[in-house]
Amino acid sequence: MPDLIADLLSGLPLWMEDTLLLVVALLPVVVIGALVLRGFAVGPLLSALLRRQIWVSVVFTALIAISIGIGVGLIAQERGLREGSARAADKFEVIIAAPGSEITAMLAAVYLQPSSIPLIDGPTYARVAEHPNADLVAPLAFGDSYENAPVVGSTPAFVEYLSEGLADGRVFATETEAIAGARTPLGVGDRFAPQHGRGDATEGAHGGFEYQIVGRMPLTGSPWDRAYIVPAESVWSVHGLANGHAPGWDGSVGAPFDPAYFPGTPAAIVKADTLGGAYVMQAQFNTDRTMALFPGTVLSQLHALMGDIRQVMSILAAVTQVLVTVGVLAGLMMLTRLLSRRLALLRALGAPRRFNFALTWSYAVTLIVVGAALGLALGSLLTRVISSVITERTDILVTASLGWSELHLVGAFVSLTALLALIPAWLTMTRPVVRDLRG
Repeated sequence: MPDLIADLLSGLPLWMEDTLLLVVALLPVVVIGALVLRGFAVGPLLSALLRRQIWVSVVFTALIAISIGIGVGLIAQERGLREGSARAADKFEVIIAAPGSEITAMLAAVYLQPSSIPLIDGPTYARVAEHPNADLVAPLAFGDSYENAPVVGSTPAFVEYLSEGLADGRVFATETEAIAGARTPLGVGDRFAPQHGRGDATEGAHGGFEYQIVGRMPLTGSPWDRAYIVPAESVWSVHGLANGHAPGWDGSVGAPFDPAYFPGTPAAIVKADTLGGAYVMQAQFNTDRTMALFPGTVLSQLHALMGDIRQVMSILAAVTQVLVTVGVLAGLMMLTRLLSRRLALLRALGAPRRFNFALTWSYAVTLIVVGAALGLALGSLLTRVISSVITERTDILVTASLGWSELHLVGAFVSLTALLALIPAWLTMTRPVVRDLRG
C-alpha cells in the first residue's frame, strides 16, 4: 500500500503533490470538526464568547503566532541560505589549488574568506592554462584590502566572465586600474590606496600606490560584490614579487603569463569548454602536486550537513509549537473554569453536554487557526528581515521565502493541536452543573 501511494504521488505534478500533502495534513482537523459540530450551530455563541474574552483571546493567539512565525522563519532561512550559497558558486566550475583542504580552498576562492593556502607554481599553472579543455584559466592574488573589503588580483578575462558585462565603465587595462564590486562605496573615477591584509588601515602601505576605478560590476549575489578586482600583476609587484611576465613586457595585463616569472597563486579558476572537459581536468589535476575540486560538490557536502541541521530545527520548531499550544490549552482549561457558570447556565437551559463540548473546542480551534495564519504572515516578514541581515553580514544574496514544507509543517501542527483541544472541551462535560451555577 505505501508503495502504491508513493507511485501515485510520483506521477503527479509537483505543485499538485504539495497541495495534496497539505490537504492530508489538514484533514484531521476537518474530520474532528465535522464530528464535534455535527447537529450544532455554535457560531453566534462562539462570536459572543470571543468578544467577551477579547484580550485573553488576543494573548493566546499572539503566543501561537509568535511560536509559528519564528519556527517557520528559521526553517525557510536555512533553505534560502543554501540556495544563495549555491548561486554564489555558480560561476566557479573548477578550482585548482595546491593539495590541502577542499573546503578551505573553496571558501577562499569563492567566498573570499581569508585563508593561508600554499601556492601553485608557474610551470603547474602553465599546464592548467594550456590544457585543451580550458576555455578560461585565471589566477587569484590575495593579500590586500581597502576599508575591510578584499582587493583581489586576477585577469580582465575573469572580470568579463564573472560580471557577464559590466554595469558601468570598462575592464582594467593597466596595473593602476581596478573594478569595483556592485556593493562597494566607490564608483568609476574614484581612487583608493590598497592596505595590507584585511582591515589594516595603515596609510601608504604600498608607498603611495593607488588604483583608479574604471568599471563597476553588476550585482552577482556573492561576496565578490564587496570586493575590488585589480590586475594580478599589480598585487604581485607591490609586494616585491615578479609580475608574471618576462623582461620587456609591454604592460598589457592578463594572460599569457611566463612560467619563469610567475610568482604563484593560491587558486586557479577554470571554466572548461564542456561538462565532460571539466571532469577530464578534475581527474588530471588531482595529483600529489595539485587538487582540482568542483565547488558544487563541496557545497553539496556542506548542504548535507545543513540538511541534518534542518531536520533538527524542524523537530525543535514543532516541539516548541506544541509546547506553546499545550500552554495555551492549559490556559483554556483555566478559562473554562472562569466560564463555568455561563456554560452551566447553557446546560440548565437545556443545552446538551455535547453542545458545551463543541463550543469549547470551537473556541480553542479558532484561536489555533487564527494564530497559525498570523504566524505564517509573521514568518514571511521574519524571513525577509533575517535574509537582509544575513546578506549584509555574509555578502551572499539570500532571498528566503516560505515554501510548501513550511505550510505542511503548520498544517500538521494545526491538526495535532486541534486533537489536543479535545481535552479542555471534554473537561467541560464533566463539571457538575448545580455546583457551577451556585458558584
